Amino acid sequence: MWLDVILLVGGLIALIYAADRLVRSAVTISRAFGVSAVLIGAVIIGFGTSVPEFVVSGLAAIDGQLDLAVANVVTSNIANVTLVLGAAAMVSVLVARQRVIRHEGALMLVAVVVLTAVLAAGRLAFWEGVILLVLLGGAIALMVRWSTDDPDGVAGADDDVETDTVGDNMNPVESSRWRGQIGREIIIGVVALAATVIAAKFMLDGVIGLGERFGLSVVALGLVTGVGTSLPELAAALASARRKQAELVLGNVLGSNIFNSLGVIGFAAVLGPGSLDSIGPILLAAMVAAAVVAGLFAYTGRRIDRLEGVFLLTGFVVFTVLVFR
Repeated sequence: MWLDVILLVGGLIALIYAADRLVRSAVTISRAFGVSAVLIGAVIIGFGTSVPEFVVSGLAAIDGQLDLAVANVVTSNIANVTLVLGAAAMVSVLVARQRVIRHEGALMLVAVVVLTAVLAAGRLAFWEGVILLVLLGGAIALMVRWSTDDPDGVAGADDDVETDTVGDNMNPVESSRWRGQIGREIIIGVVALAATVIAAKFMLDGVIGLGERFGLSVVALGLVTGVGTSLPELAAALASARRKQAELVLGNVLGSNIFNSLGVIGFAAVLGPGSLDSIGPILLAAMVAAAVVAGLFAYTGRRIDRLEGVFLLTGFVVFTVLVFR
């Protein structure tokens, strides 16, 4: 048992650190090229913080644990819009532009509804996985297009990197230093990605081992891994909230749920299609309800305030209690 605990805790700690470093490298590189805040949050951070879900669910699907792979994603989606958004709103009120809610917010809700419709059949087929991955490609293309048409959303400079593009404004020394810094971040990002994969494998082995020993349900195991793999989103959201970067917070959560719903499940279905015995309608309804409530909070007042953050956090606690009771 102690080996399983060590694998779970050690893998989780390494997973959080490696994923966080991966995201930092991605943000540094993106901001150096003047990418918009929403695109950084939704695509760069959203994808980066979803890497743990990709790895954990992919490994689970390969091992014949498709239910665990799906439970990991569903509970992670719930945690993102309750735990992550709620905690970030407690740090700083999240003010949302109508454009972000209408575009990325609606896209996230569509992705969650599509995922629910696919899972409602009680099985995942290879071709469904392919369709979900194709839809993910379309979603990314839309987010990139929206960001290019959004001059008001360009991200500010990062404290750790020069954001001027290489050109006439840089002398040879500055240009060389800029390229060297970007090259270093790319190398660090690749190493962090490899470490994330290894850490996720350790955590998954620990979770499955402890679940077998204590007789936990697949959904309970999925909640453990789902919250664990959502910790990078939580860390990124809290850091963005402290810096009053509400669009990075929202983009992070919206993008992560889009990648989870379309990419992670699509990836798992391609790697290990099969039937789903533990993913019931109540769990799927909880995922949709959480997304709708968070969306209504953001839409009605163009913001998520601290009271609404408390409500979201309370919803997460209630969900956790019901899963483990």
